[in-house]
Amino acid sequence: MNVEVFPNFRLAYVRIIGKYGIENKETMEKIKEWARKRQLYNEDAIIFGIIYDNTETTPPEKCRYDACIVIHKDYKIDNNVEEREFIGEKFVVFKIIHTVDEIQKTYMEIFPKIIKEGFKIANKPIVERYSVKMIENGFCEICIPIE
Repeated sequence: MNVEVFPNFRLAYVRIIGKYGIENKETMEKIKEWARKRQLYNEDAIIFGIIYDNTETTPPEKCRYDACIVIHKDYKIDNNVEEREFIGEKFVVFKIIHTVDEIQKTYMEIFPKIIKEGFKIANKPIVERYSVKMIENGFCEICIPIE
């Protein structure tokens, strides 16, 4: 568990609305394929999965998930993706093994741990962060926004 302040980023993204699950992975593959075709998916790439909604308070059919890749401020996107600015903020970051079981287990355990450590969880989207090297080695990071 580390605390990190993320900078602002410009993102290219694909959004899915619906129950979190296998569709998130398929959406992530779409943004990676888009990035590969444009030589943006390389060892320097930063990829985010942004989880906007709490499944305890939002109906599954309304949950939003963005699969994103950081792009240069001058990069011209096409009609296959959307773009937005990611406003940097403070996160508690957990590096974990990138499996469905480990991700589910981590989500069950991290919120009490963050609170126990004295942090206040911000009412902002959760971010899953990836780099190509991390993906190739079977890891990802779950980043919980804090105040």
